[in-house]
Amino acid sequence: MASSAGPEDRVAEARPRLMTRPLLLRFVTVVGSSASFFLLLSVVPVYAQSGPGGGSDKAGLVTGALMLATVAGELMAPWLAARCGYRVMLGAGLLLLGAPALALTVSRSLACIVTVCLVRGLGFAFTLVAGGALTASLIPPERRGEGLALIGVMAGVPSLVGLPLGAWLALHTGYGPVCWAAALIALVSIAAVPGLPGREAAPGPPLGIFAGARSGALRRPTAVFAVTAVGAGIVVTFLPLAVAPGNSGVVAAALFMQPAAATASRWFAGRRADRRGAAGLMVPGLVASAAGILVVALTGVPVAVVVGAAVFGVGFGIAQSATITLMYSRVPASGYGTVSALWNVAYDAGMGIGAVGFGTVAGLTGYPWAFVLTASLMLTALVPARWDLTAARKQRAMGREDQAVAEEGER
Repeated sequence: MASSAGPEDRVAEARPRLMTRPLLLRFVTVVGSSASFFLLLSVVPVYAQSGPGGGSDKAGLVTGALMLATVAGELMAPWLAARCGYRVMLGAGLLLLGAPALALTVSRSLACIVTVCLVRGLGFAFTLVAGGALTASLIPPERRGEGLALIGVMAGVPSLVGLPLGAWLALHTGYGPVCWAAALIALVSIAAVPGLPGREAAPGPPLGIFAGARSGALRRPTAVFAVTAVGAGIVVTFLPLAVAPGNSGVVAAALFMQPAAATASRWFAGRRADRRGAAGLMVPGLVASAAGILVVALTGVPVAVVVGAAVFGVGFGIAQSATITLMYSRVPASGYGTVSALWNVAYDAGMGIGAVGFGTVAGLTGYPWAFVLTASLMLTALVPARWDLTAARKQRAMGREDQAVAEEGER
């Protein structure tokens, strides 16, 4: 009997529903963790620097403590999640991110501030890894690219708003209200956690983080993303220093265009990945990222700085979407936590290494040449990107051959 389903019905069957109640609740936790983190990201270093005996070394110390704890938390999170479950880890992460912020309203001692940063870094890492794995389980595989890109948008908007808003609130209302706001946003979002899926036995053998790092299928996209993240750390850290002091408006425009372009391109790349695959997006994302850094090297040309930052943002967004979509598609559900950890470690470590390394190189060559050398370094990641594309094409060809053999056997 012929099917009575029309074209629209077949399209609906091919594209399962994306927006569900658990995913909407996950949006709440994404916004809560991201807003809490970024509200204080630029405020706490100034808070430490302006305290008793403050100095630029204290500002660097608290930021370093935050990022160190974040990377350490990302490495241990898959092991903990395997024992506690992703939902428990996400709730614990929000608690560790929010509650310690209140301690900043009690003491301005350096020891207290560093301790708060260490605990909040662990909490943020738990929300990233456990939340990322939960997200992957809530999204239909056929719409994984679009769903992950949408989560990226939900996390990106609070960062765009939170960074300048935190600094503005601290200037006009004092540090106390900012700390209370960051704490309450994270703590209130814990209310959404019970509505998320509980601990379930994930199909497939467990995948440790070191085993995942040794796997070429995960190692190649991780390396490509880490290299693009190097550029992100450099742009955020050194663009205000590389551009002439009289062009503060140019710096503000460039620093807005970069994340805005990344957020938009990540969304479009995710939708494209669902239709044509993500493997072919890594090379364009990498090339666009390097091209943007190269254009930014014209630090004396305001238009070039803004355009270069936007082009880099486009490439970075494509690389974000392509790599995370590929990595989730290559593991069973039991490996989602490991994928989330590897991807976030690549993000944070890439940004940190980029900032430290660029500062050393720029001291020897000056900023323009340091940007040129960075762009050249980023292009070396074309090697693993091309290897990955070749491997993906071979895998698809083998899949088609297996399908043809199966169909021939049925006939």
